[in-house]
Amino acid sequence: MVIKEQVERHTISVQVDNEPGVLARVIGLFSGRGYNIDSLTVSEVDTTSRQSRISIVTIGTPLVIEQIKAQLHRMVPVHHVRDLTTSGSHIERELALVKVVNSGEKRIEALRIADTFRARTIDSTLSSFVFEITGNSSKVEAFIDLMASLGEMEVSRTGVSAISRGATADMPISHGAEE
Repeated sequence: MVIKEQVERHTISVQVDNEPGVLARVIGLFSGRGYNIDSLTVSEVDTTSRQSRISIVTIGTPLVIEQIKAQLHRMVPVHHVRDLTTSGSHIERELALVKVVNSGEKRIEALRIADTFRARTIDSTLSSFVFEITGNSSKVEAFIDLMASLGEMEVSRTGVSAISRGATADMPISHGAEE
């Protein structure tokens, strides 16, 4: 009898030097080993020391996740690697822009759903709306699923951005700090 390990979803934050080729090397680590990236966001978070934070959502067995973290730790421009899924409570948010093309009663229903989800209307024409929604991925997905029944749709999603809860700065930056 073969026992199959459970596949898990993990959110990993990586603080790296903001220099050419670093993101390509991180992505190459995943693609070269056949690991999938479900979501990837990156932005400079510290202009003083030129560091960026990469948030990666991936799935894998516990062994695969540990291998990913170990390989990330070994990369030269990496300063911190934190698995937010296993290191305690954390906050995840994603932003999506959702365009719905419709008319008549479906427009009223689109506005009602947007209000329920606290989505903002950021563009409106006689035959379309563009909504901005922010929340965890399951909230964004539920909103998109409901809007899909109301007309032709176009969606742009940012991917997950995440940070740990609490009074500890797990990935501190020097930006604006007194020296």
